[in-house]
Amino acid sequence: MSLRVGDAVEYVPDGSKGTIVEIEGNLYHIVWDDHFSSWERGEYLRKNDAVP
Repeated sequence: MSLRVGDAVEYVPDGSKGTIVEIEGNLYHIVWDDHFSSWERGEYLRKNDAVP
């Protein structure tokens, strides 16, 4: 899986959706749809190809 800045992603454990804004190694800075942001490990993210 290749994730890049700007990709829409889903946080697998709870289904939250957001957008990648920064990448540092295997850590991804995500701004979530509720405007909260966090750093998450790549193994917990799934690229969301079906963006509405």
